Amino acid sequence: MRLLLIADTHVPQRATDLPPEVWQAVDDADLVVHAGDWVSLDLLDRLEARADVLGCWGNNDHGTEFRKRLPEVGRRTVEGLNVAVVHETGDKRHREAFCDRTFPETDLLVFGHSHVPWDSSTPGGMRLLNPGSCIDRRMQPYCTYITLELRDGTIGDPVLHRLGA
Repeated sequence: MRLLLIADTHVPQRATDLPPEVWQAVDDADLVVHAGDWVSLDLLDRLEARADVLGCWGNNDHGTEFRKRLPEVGRRTVEGLNVAVVHETGDKRHREAFCDRTFPETDLLVFGHSHVPWDSSTPGGMRLLNPGSCIDRRMQPYCTYITLELRDGTIGDPVLHRLGA
């Protein structure tokens, strides 16, 4: 199962649309995981029209419609793995311990909010991935997103894609 991980798209505040390379990755993916801060329901509609989407709302997703359509924590079993997506995971100094406590029985947790790519594993064995932002790099040198494969209960090596590199 090919996954595309994106977060913090902030459409149309930071850009009018996703970059063409990301739309191509959407078309190539079996599942798109979006870790919140969509800002526009239009982007959610367009992604759902093209792909299977697992998402959550973020702190910039205002209005009751986002809460009606997306959970605070999205969950799905994929290729025998418990996958979850949430926008915020708190302070990076305590992230792994917090995630072990807060998301038990999760194998892969995708998160956003910081716009900073992240890849680590918790003491409990959970994989934590933040794709950064494919639109708003903030203090990072590049805008980014992640692709990876899940197969037979294993998480493949994530590939961090740099836009404009």
